[in-house]
Amino acid sequence: MIGLEAEAERRRSYDVELIPGLLQTADYYRAYLATQPTSFGNDEIGRKIAFRMARQERMLQDDARKLSFVLNEASLRRVAAANMGPQAQFKRLAEVSQLPHVTLQVLPFSAAMHAGMGGGFVLLSFTSPDPDVVYIENEVSGLYLEERVDVDRYNLVYDHLMAKALNPGQSRSFIAKLGKEA
Repeated sequence: MIGLEAEAERRRSYDVELIPGLLQTADYYRAYLATQPTSFGNDEIGRKIAFRMARQERMLQDDARKLSFVLNEASLRRVAAANMGPQAQFKRLAEVSQLPHVTLQVLPFSAAMHAGMGGGFVLLSFTSPDPDVVYIENEVSGLYLEERVDVDRYNLVYDHLMAKALNPGQSRSFIAKLGKEA
């Protein structure tokens, strides 16, 4: 995934439960790792966090790459409820949402039923002739979809999610409000 992501000219993701790795603070990622049934040692946690932060820096500084995120309200509510300094995570989301090559939208609970209820995914688009790829991650592995019919379906789902989500300005306001409440 990391190699494909680095080559993609556009990355679009829908996330249900977690803040996407590209937007996580080190404290958020550390808190998430602590929830896992597999115990990670301090050295391994440090390596994972350092790798994630380096990946963020590389991806977010490349303004030639278009990044789009639709976050389910549930992922934001979990941040607000977490005991890990949620204000820093909300501040991080607000900062990244201001980057000109990043679009961040919140899919609120008020959107009710929606096309992404089957779960999160990442769409990677490449310069022709390379085909687009859908990446779906689970607890033990990842699934790559490259068939045109599958990619087209996920592109359609993503378009529907963006249409139901708050626009970027409304999303920033929503995140700022949650940050103040946390």
